[in-house]
Amino acid sequence: MMQLRANMDWMLKDLAQSVPQTRQVVVLSSDGLRIAQFGGEPDAADRLAAACAGLQSLAAAVGAEFPHSDGRMRLVVIEINGGYFYLMAAGVGAYLAVLADEGVDAGLMGHRMRDLVARIGEHLSSPPRHDGQVT
Repeated sequence: MMQLRANMDWMLKDLAQSVPQTRQVVVLSSDGLRIAQFGGEPDAADRLAAACAGLQSLAAAVGAEFPHSDGRMRLVVIEINGGYFYLMAAGVGAYLAVLADEGVDAGLMGHRMRDLVARIGEHLSSPPRHDGQVT
């Protein structure tokens, strides 16, 4: 696990440094627990990860309204005064979240996030938890 986290740390750093205006990058489990992060404070990353759990649920509810959809969220982008929030599926039970400043190149961010997910998607999968334990 320690080796995986070290590998993710440099990959998250690479994403943040290759896209100007990136503030924070977080990898999280579907139940809203932070797996890894780059940039920002750990407490902020934990709050962001927890908020993402609710956002995933909302996205699934919206996805259910599309007749030929499997209902799984692939990408959510929220534009906020002062910046952008991105949430992308990154493996079974795992997600990649990014906070970026207003001047970010949205196309570049989407491209770099997809590249990162493709490179390490299988490593980002988070097994289900039962009674607080990974199974």
